[in-house]
Amino acid sequence: MQRVSSIVTFDSRSHGSIRRQRQPTARRAYRASASTGVATLAPAFFQALPALDGVPTAYSHEFRAELLYELCAALVREGLTRPGTWERCEGSSVAFAQRTIKENIGERRWNLLERNVEYHLSVSDVAERDGEDVSLGKGCLAVTIECGSAGYLRIGPAIEALEAEAAGLGAAFYWTLTYALYRVMRIYNHDDALQYEEQMREYAEDDQENRDQFEFPNVEKALPECLQRTLKREDHCAFVRHARRLLVEHRNGRFGSWIAKLRRIDVLSRFRLPIDPNFREDGGYDSIPLPSLVVAFKDHDAIVACFDEESQHMLEVSAEPTLGVVFSPHKPEEVKNAIRVVRRFVALNVELFELIEELQKLR
Repeated sequence: MQRVSSIVTFDSRSHGSIRRQRQPTARRAYRASASTGVATLAPAFFQALPALDGVPTAYSHEFRAELLYELCAALVREGLTRPGTWERCEGSSVAFAQRTIKENIGERRWNLLERNVEYHLSVSDVAERDGEDVSLGKGCLAVTIECGSAGYLRIGPAIEALEAEAAGLGAAFYWTLTYALYRVMRIYNHDDALQYEEQMREYAEDDQENRDQFEFPNVEKALPECLQRTLKREDHCAFVRHARRLLVEHRNGRFGSWIAKLRRIDVLSRFRLPIDPNFREDGGYDSIPLPSLVVAFKDHDAIVACFDEESQHMLEVSAEPTLGVVFSPHKPEEVKNAIRVVRRFVALNVELFELIEELQKLR
């Protein structure tokens, strides 16, 4: 067994600047065509050749399949599958793993993530290195979630509405969301755009002959005034405490549902879900994960412009997965941990994109 690829695919219908082209997985099954029976020219007698109808004529072999079967057994032991799933999958371990994971995500969550972001979940016994699959070894599997296309959040109108409700509430909401997402996933926001702008200015300084041809996005001016003021504050810890108090004070107010979802995201993000260090070393990736979310204040603002420029080069190197956990299917505690990590990641993304869909209703 080399790879159970793209078990879960959420095809983004939002911001499409980044899109990973999935490579087809090589098949490791060799199949013979079905027989329609064998007839003889001579009249039938007791030594005639029998018809082959009903005799299995296909054989499937998976390299190191014992790991995949052990994973299926672990999913059963953890009570993650429904009665009859194995029969419905006709004994296919790959189909069984796919169906079990999809059933545990749930149809409503599945549809929500499909509408907003493109995630590819896979289970494999290999890591990618220099474009080649390298075995993880020692009877281990890796569950990974890769982002193929980023979600999109236009948060400017929500910040304006929150600031109209109470001074500083919009800034408190933005920074709390930003810090929570920083803990668990790669996002592209004003901070990345500011770094890109600084980089462009440095390039212009080094290229005096063509300096006039450079165009610089003014990222700071794209920020709402309430956020521009917070960028200049030095007492960062005091501001974070103030932001939390503001959110608590208004949790039962007009925007209570937004704040409730934000607080759940903040709590879920504190269960750290980093890339497994062993998987990173085995993978030999060239860059950090692709962003799962682009956060802008207006459509086509300076943040979006910077992202569009940078995204043209993001697929030129091998990027780490958004989430990666190495585990042994023979060790129950490691299986439980891998399942727990995936569940928390999905739960956080569900809260996030439910919040985003609610914010997008505000025009």
